Amino acid sequence: MLFYLFGAAAVAASLMVIGQRNPMYSVLFLIASFAALAGLYVLLDAPFVAVIQIIIYAGAIMVLFLFVVMLLNAPQEDISRVRVMVAPSTRRIGALLVVVLLAELAWALATAGEREVWVSAEGLPEGESSVRALGLTLFRDYAFAFEVTSVLILVAMLGAVVLAKREL
Repeated sequence: MLFYLFGAAAVAASLMVIGQRNPMYSVLFLIASFAALAGLYVLLDAPFVAVIQIIIYAGAIMVLFLFVVMLLNAPQEDISRVRVMVAPSTRRIGALLVVVLLAELAWALATAGEREVWVSAEGLPEGESSVRALGLTLFRDYAFAFEVTSVLILVAMLGAVVLAKREL
C-alpha cells in the first residue's frame, strides 16, 4: 500500500514539475518528487540510498537550483506569446532517443531475473558494513575528484552571479 502511495506521489509531483509556469513551484515539486523516491528506497530496504537521496538531491542540489532561480529572477512563463519552432532533425533525434530508451527498458525488464547482484558484503572484515567500505573508498581513493567537483560547482555558481548581476 505504501509503495503505491509513494509511487503515485512521485509521478504526480513529477508531472507538476513540468506543468508549472512558475519555476519556483517547479523546484518545490521536484523536491517533493525526490522525497517520494526516498520513501520508495526505504521500502526497498535501501536506507543508505534514501538518506543520500534526501541529503544530496533534495538538500544540496535543489538548494542550488532554488538559489539560481531566485538569483536570475525568472518570470512566469507566458505560453500565449511563445511559439516553439522545432527543426525536423531535432524531432527525429528525439524520436530516436525515445526508441532507444524503450529498448533499454524492455531489455532491463526481460533480463532482470538473469543478472547477478554484483555488490556483496563478502570479504569485508567482521563488523564492517559495505556502506563504511564505500565511504572509505570514496574519500580515500577519490578525494581529488571530490575536490575538483566542488571547485567546478563554485565556479559555476560564481558565473551565475556574474551573469545575473545588474548594472547600477
